[in-house]
Amino acid sequence: MNAAIKIRDLKKSYGTHVVLNGLDFCVRQGEIFALLGVNGAGKTTALECIEGLRKYDSGDITINGRIGIQLQSASLPAHIKPLEAVKLFAKWNKTALDKAMLDALGIYEFAKKQYAQLSTGQKRRLHLALALTRNPDILFLDEPTAGLDVEGRLALHEQIRQLKATGKTILLASHDMAEVEALCDRIAILSGGKIAFIGTVEQLGKTVGKHYNITIQTERRTEKYASDNIGETLLSLLTRYKENGESIVDIQINRGSLEQHFMKIAKGKY
Repeated sequence: MNAAIKIRDLKKSYGTHVVLNGLDFCVRQGEIFALLGVNGAGKTTALECIEGLRKYDSGDITINGRIGIQLQSASLPAHIKPLEAVKLFAKWNKTALDKAMLDALGIYEFAKKQYAQLSTGQKRRLHLALALTRNPDILFLDEPTAGLDVEGRLALHEQIRQLKATGKTILLASHDMAEVEALCDRIAILSGGKIAFIGTVEQLGKTVGKHYNITIQTERRTEKYASDNIGETLLSLLTRYKENGESIVDIQINRGSLEQHFMKIAKGKY
């Protein structure tokens, strides 16, 4: 599959502090790709370099197509109205107003409000509409559902899936692991200024091992255990409880979450 974005040996430092130390990855055309990292890992710096918002020290960035950027926040005038903002962006980009897109995002529902009066969810939808005024091939979404309630997140997730269905490539940055798991085809995890992992969520689980969380409840207490070998651990625990004469009331076994896998990779503990 052709690459929409290619990053090779990207480096960026602030004084003596190295943030990106030879970043290498590519985003395939038509996929939803997540760039993840703990605070300070360089995720935002990497995105801003790719978007052209920040200068980098060295390396190569190749973008194959028009881009649209939805930032976490926008410096729109407090009194501007949504349609006024969309028309202004369309004029800047020399594009026609896409009424179908505005209708799909529900912009007309709050078109008469001023920007300062919009809810967080309405602002997120407006920011996305502004990013789409160029009819971009590649869309950058930085924490697209931050601050939204459950209903708002689900609605925006569906809109993101519809954008993918039209063939758009989406590069997503998010702290919401459930969102990443629900939307993304592949993920990349930044650690130490480099890519520590790249692949699918399923591949991430295989990379860090089959981590299990076990909860055993007896008539007197509840205890929790962690294991990478479920068979041996369960056999050992059941034998111990039997030898101690403790009757087991309930056993619960859960696979490690995406967030747990992510933290292992991000902190170099795999």
